[in-house]
Amino acid sequence: MDITVSPAQPSHFPALRAIELAAYETLRDAGAVTGEPVANSLQELSDVSRDGLLFAAFTPDLTPVGFVAGKIVSLWLHIAEIDVHPHWQRRGIGRLLMQTVLSSGQQRGLAGATLTTDNMAAFNAKFYATLGFEPVEDHACPPHLRIEKAEDVKHGLNPARRVAMRLNF
Repeated sequence: MDITVSPAQPSHFPALRAIELAAYETLRDAGAVTGEPVANSLQELSDVSRDGLLFAAFTPDLTPVGFVAGKIVSLWLHIAEIDVHPHWQRRGIGRLLMQTVLSSGQQRGLAGATLTTDNMAAFNAKFYATLGFEPVEDHACPPHLRIEKAEDVKHGLNPARRVAMRLNF
């Protein structure tokens, strides 16, 4: 597999949105989401790109096949989104994307990384655990992580399936 990861550019944003919508169906098949697929807006992608925390995985012909978007909240890198197109899943691309964004967070001197995810789909919480993320109980969640979990539920995600995770750098 000859995949490279580099910062995404505005010209990639439409392809990243298409990847996110396609990956939504993988989540739906796993029972992690219901309802209509939703993708980040061009403005949201622009915002994380401006902060240097939007990385895309590319084939040798520079076709985007996955991406990760992060944001800095206080001293934490929060993983807002990671998606790999279904035709490219299970090839280590998600791991490569996560390693890239986590390395960026470490280089910035952040305390660690956080995310919220589905705790039942094998490619979600279990995958993040292999990278060193650990579940965080509500009382131990940094404030931004409590807000993210509440937003997940507000957007229709099942609270019984949601878990907050943290990785200290």
